[in-house]
Amino acid sequence: MRWLVTGAGGMLGRDLRAVLAEAGEPEVVAATRADLDIADPAAVRDAVSGADIVLNAAAWTDVDGAEAAEQDATAVNGHAVGILAAEAGKRLIHLSTDYVFDGAATTPYPEETAPAPVNAYGRGKAIGEQAVLAAGGYVVRTAWLYGAHGPNFVRTMLRLAAERDTVEVVDDQQGPPTWSYALARQVVALAGAAAAGRAAPGAYHGTAAGSTTWYGLARAVFAEAGLDPERVRPTTSDRFPRPASRPAYSVLGHDRWLGTGVAPLPHWRVLLTEAMPALR
Repeated sequence: MRWLVTGAGGMLGRDLRAVLAEAGEPEVVAATRADLDIADPAAVRDAVSGADIVLNAAAWTDVDGAEAAEQDATAVNGHAVGILAAEAGKRLIHLSTDYVFDGAATTPYPEETAPAPVNAYGRGKAIGEQAVLAAGGYVVRTAWLYGAHGPNFVRTMLRLAAERDTVEVVDDQQGPPTWSYALARQVVALAGAAAAGRAAPGAYHGTAAGSTTWYGLARAVFAEAGLDPERVRPTTSDRFPRPASRPAYSVLGHDRWLGTGVAPLPHWRVLLTEAMPALR
């Protein structure tokens, strides 16, 4: 198959490239933001025309920055995704986020849950999702992503562990820490299942099984690094005010993987252990 990866310079984009290379895929176009402006219809049309599968990892990822620049963030996360969807249709697998939900649930969000975002970033991503689904494409929502490339919570905890005796981390947000490389493997597998007719278009949830709080994740990171988890102290979100509201509950259900031949991701703690050598 011929692949186009957009956002190929980001954390997930780089992992998608690695997974495709390891799979021996010979025809992969990896487009960074400098290579392809997904808000340019003519450029998108040219890029998509030669692809059998389009994996869209391009996004505005500054959640707090989106509050002050919602129009700009939505131009990337919403309207530009609509341009991709119009050209790629069912060939498009688009990466989205738990932030399309309000975080008021107490049980995992099913894939068919209607979006109800509580911040500008989520509103833009919901617009992008709507365009992809209307065009017959695939949406993969993820959450609490960390990986070897770029800044993320796990790498921040490892850095702070070397700088401070103790670290305060919020204990009132619940979610599924998800390794970006494992998600990349799952997304590529979904593309294969879609090509084989085993996976219907629609929304899928690409997150690890189980859940914890940021405090629980930080303790696990310290433990994996051979450090004392008691150095991590719990606190509450109101101690760290941010411009954008965060969902208090970001756990997603995984029922739609059934029958696709693609397994849901393992438990978050298993993934963290597997990921740590690449993160340190």
